[in-house]
Amino acid sequence: MPKTKSQPENWRRVRLGEVIFINPDSIGKDFSFQQILYTDISSVGEGTAEDPVELHLSEAPSRARRLIKSEDTILSTVRPNRRSFLYIKNPEKNRLVSTGFAVLRASDQIDSRFLYYFISNQSFTDYLSLHAKGATYPAVDADIITGADISLPELNEQKKISYVLSTYDNLIENNTKRIKILEKMAQAMYKEWFVYFRFPGHEKVKMVDSKTDLGEIPEGWEVKKLPEVFDFLEGPGIRNWQYTPTGCPFINIRLIQNNDININSANFISEEEANGKYKHFQLQERDMVVSTSGTLGRSAIVRKEHLPLILNTSVIRFRPIDGRSYAFMYQFLNADYFQNKILSMASGSAQPNFGPMHLKQIELLVPSRNVLNAFNNLVGPIYGGMIVYFAENQRLRQARDLLLPKLVGGEIRI
Repeated sequence: MPKTKSQPENWRRVRLGEVIFINPDSIGKDFSFQQILYTDISSVGEGTAEDPVELHLSEAPSRARRLIKSEDTILSTVRPNRRSFLYIKNPEKNRLVSTGFAVLRASDQIDSRFLYYFISNQSFTDYLSLHAKGATYPAVDADIITGADISLPELNEQKKISYVLSTYDNLIENNTKRIKILEKMAQAMYKEWFVYFRFPGHEKVKMVDSKTDLGEIPEGWEVKKLPEVFDFLEGPGIRNWQYTPTGCPFINIRLIQNNDININSANFISEEEANGKYKHFQLQERDMVVSTSGTLGRSAIVRKEHLPLILNTSVIRFRPIDGRSYAFMYQFLNADYFQNKILSMASGSAQPNFGPMHLKQIELLVPSRNVLNAFNNLVGPIYGGMIVYFAENQRLRQARDLLLPKLVGGEIRI
C-alpha cells in the first residue's frame, strides 16, 4: 500500500485486518428465507448498484451466500481495477451478495463510512491491482485485503472526515432519487400512450388489425422493423494492446451504471486512432448506448460532458432516423417490450448476447406523426431534467474524488 510521506500527527498505522471483520456472515441451516434479493458483481459500480434480483433460493446461483448488514462495505475481489464497491444502507433481511464480494464490517476502532472511503480511494485500488493473481480473471483474497496498511486518525476525526465526504454522497443520492422520479413519469406516459393506447384524442381513433403479432392498433399508426425507425451501430473490438495512458476515452459495459456513463473509469486509445480508423464510431450528444452482453439492455444517454467518446464492443449506439424522436427512442429501448425481446433472442449460454442480427428482426409500433410529436414535446423536457441531474452528479463526484485522498491520507486536517 502506498505510504504517505509522513505520518499525520495523532494518526496511527495499522493493518486493515486489525480494525475490520471480513466476510463475517454467510447463510446456513438457520437461514429461513426461500425468496432472496441477490446482488452480483456485474450490478455494482463505484458506489452504485442496480436493484437486487428477486430469486427463489433453490434457483439462486451457488455464489449467493454472503449476508450483509447496514454499514457494511462490499468490495469485488475479481478484477479490482474495475472498482466495484458499495456502502450498504438498511438492506432487507433476505438480501444476499455474491461470494465474489468481500464483505467488510467495521469494528469499534474505525468509522464505517471512513472505512468505505478508504476502500474507494484510488490508492487502495492500485494496491489490490498490484497484488491480484490470475491472468484471465485477476483476483485478490481476504489476506491481501486485510494485509493492507491504513493510517487512522482518532475516531472523532474519522467521523468528521466521513461527514464531509458523505455530504457529497447525500447530494448525489438526492439527485438520483429525483432522476428515478422523472424516469417513472416518462415510463408512465409511454405506457399510457403506446401500451394502453390512451393518448390524447384516442376516443376518436378507430382500432384496426395490424396483421402482426401486435394485434389491433390505432388507425394511422404503423408496425415497422426497428432499422426503419432507429439507426444503430455496434462497436468495434478494441484490444488491450491498443490502450494508451491518455487520448480519447472509449465506452464499455462497465461504464454504464445506473442509466449514466461513468466516464472517470474509461480507458483510452490514441487520438490518431480515434480520429482515423475509429472515426465512424465516435458518439454524439443524445445518442443512446445499450449493453449487448453480460447484463443485457443496460442503457445510458450520451451527454456533452462525456465527449469525445468512442464506441466499443458489446455496446450498441442508437439514433432516431428522423433526427427528432429522441424521447420516443429512449422510452422504447427501456420499455418491457424491447427488454423482453432482447432477452428472449439473446444467444450464448455462458454469457448471453445480442447484436444487429437480432435487432433487425424486432418490430415496433410507430404512432402517427402528430401523436409522436406531442409525446416528444411532453417527455423531452423530462429527459432534459434528468440530464441536468446526471451532469450535476458527475460534478459532485469529481469534487468529492479530488478531496477524498487528501482527507483520508491526512493531507488536509479537519
